[in-house]
This record gives sequence, C-alpha cells and structure tokens, in this order.
Amino acid sequence: MIKTLRNSLLLFLFALPLLAAASLTAHQVVERTTDTLLADLKANKEQYRNDPAAFYDALNDILGPVVDVDGISRGVMTVRYSRQATPAQMQRFQENFKRSLMQFYGNALLEYNNQSIRVLPASGKQDPRRTAVNMEIEDGKGTIYPLSYTMVSDGDGWKMRNLIINGINVGKLFRDQFAQSMQDHGNDLDKVIDSWAETVAKARQAKGQS
Repeated sequence: MIKTLRNSLLLFLFALPLLAAASLTAHQVVERTTDTLLADLKANKEQYRNDPAAFYDALNDILGPVVDVDGISRGVMTVRYSRQATPAQMQRFQENFKRSLMQFYGNALLEYNNQSIRVLPASGKQDPRRTAVNMEIEDGKGTIYPLSYTMVSDGDGWKMRNLIINGINVGKLFRDQFAQSMQDHGNDLDKVIDSWAETVAKARQAKGQS
C-alpha cells in the first residue's frame, strides 16, 4: 500500500491546477495547468535537479495561487485544533504547510518521465461552487491510476481543496500525520506547527524506503 501511495503521489503532481481565473471552469483550470506545468518542467528539468530550491520557488509561484491553502490547512488541523489556534499560529501553520507541500511533491515531480495524462469529461450537472475533476494517468508500464481533485470556487476562480489518488484520500493522510504529531508533542500546538516540515520530510523518507 505504501509503495502504491508513493507511486500515486508521484503521478499526482503531473496534473496540479496552475492557472486560476474566474472565467475558467474547473476542468479548464486543470487542463491548462497540466500543460503549463509539464512545459515548464520539460524546459527546466536539469536546472531544477541541480537547484531544488529554485524548483520549489517555481512550484510555489505556479501552484500557490490555485491551492486552497487556508481550506486545506484547516482541514488538516481539523476543527478540534483550528479553533484553539490563534490567528498567528494559523498563519504560521499555513506558511509551513505550503512550503512543505511544495517540497514533498516537488521531489516526486522531478522523477516525472512522460507519463500519459487524460482529464476525463465532466459528467452531469456541475455544482457552481464545488466539483470533482477526474483524471487518468498511465505510467510507462501501462498501469492506469485514477485521480480525482476536489475543486472549490471562491468567486475569483477554482482552487484545489483535496485529492484522491487510486482510492487514497491525501487530505486524510495529512490529517492523520497532524494528529499523530499532536500526540507525539503532548498536544503542544506550537511544537507541531514548528516541526511540520520535519514531520512531512520523515513521511517522505518513509515512503521512499517502502
């Protein structure tokens, strides 16, 4: 399961939404973003391999505007802990979460090797504020991985709130990590926030060894 998750997380990167615009549908955001991300990676892959920090900065510039960091962060922290957090603590966690997210997925994205990506057509009537965008990603061996984004509209455009890869809910995985970290640090919210990058790094290493 861990190996499957690692491989699926690698594939997930290839379709992250990049270009938020109020005039675009959720599907159009994903499609345009996929093309932009892959074009940038193709042009700069060797540079990014030698300078990961530059890659993380580029990912943040591209992905940051269309990832619902506030919504994801509160979901990861859950109502139980987010209600206890001060505005300053919430802001620190969002900043740490966003940085670690780019690093976590950026490392996987550098392994991308021309997989086939297909955004599936929208089906049925679409909710104007929340919808799923489904995709299929085929690796070099012909294995197909289903991926589903939860996209939300904030009035200015569509943003990614969560994703499910091959049946694995990534938002839940981060929630479990946060809850475990709270337990490990004696429910000290400041310690959990300040060590979040380390928590994610350990999870990445564990997946890489599986």
